Amino acid sequence: MVFHTGTALLDAVVLAAVSRAADGSYGYKITQDVRRALEVSESTLYPVLRRLLSEGCLETYDQEYNGRNRRYYRVTPRGDAQLHLYASEWRQYSEKISSMFAEV
Repeated sequence: MVFHTGTALLDAVVLAAVSRAADGSYGYKITQDVRRALEVSESTLYPVLRRLLSEGCLETYDQEYNGRNRRYYRVTPRGDAQLHLYASEWRQYSEKISSMFAEV
């Protein structure tokens, strides 16, 4: 894709992906969900998850899966508020950009 993905858009997409499951989601699943919308590598995604954790938008918990612990990420109330702000901003932004391309 020729368009670059900024930090805010990546944060928004990650929060949206994590919020889809009430109990949260784990790293590999989040990566797969995000890749449906954006081209990202796991090495790009994990710093985003750490940043969202440090900002209080995500929380983690571990759960056993096939004899190993799997780290799950869950959206916090602060993250939910941020996600709703991103969604509102995205709707306005995408409408403006789409209107510019409507005549092309």
